[in-house]
Amino acid sequence: MKVRAVAVSALLAATMALGGCSLLPGEVASQAPTPAAASTSAPATEAEKAPEKPAQPPTAAEEFSKKLTASLTTLAAGTKAPNRQQMMTAMLDAGAVKENTEVSVDITPTGLAVDAIEAATPIAEECVIGQVRDGKVAVTILPVLASGRCFVGDVH
Repeated sequence: MKVRAVAVSALLAATMALGGCSLLPGEVASQAPTPAAASTSAPATEAEKAPEKPAQPPTAAEEFSKKLTASLTTLAAGTKAPNRQQMMTAMLDAGAVKENTEVSVDITPTGLAVDAIEAATPIAEECVIGQVRDGKVAVTILPVLASGRCFVGDVH
């Protein structure tokens, strides 16, 4: 069994070395250039370059995300730990519809303040979710849940 483990270890090390990997953290194994890479040192002509994809206009969720980031940044500058009402106001200031906006709790079941508070609203088929944690803002876009909401649970 010990011989098999040594053989497997040696095989793994050889595979990693040949693939340009190293067993040591932070070390990058060098890999010799292939003949194909050496022969393509000439710059590509305009005809050989891949055509660039035209820039897509931002989605509604991306547009709202920018507004929400600005609104939450203003809020976080004034308070590192906003409450539910402050988060709702920031969402509405960014353009969210109140009836569709969800805000997480600001007090735990044991009566303590939460580490972070989040708010979300569906925009088209996506949820824009904003968070304030210790005065720092994070905004992300995720798919709408099957329920049509952004948060799981019954507290909205």
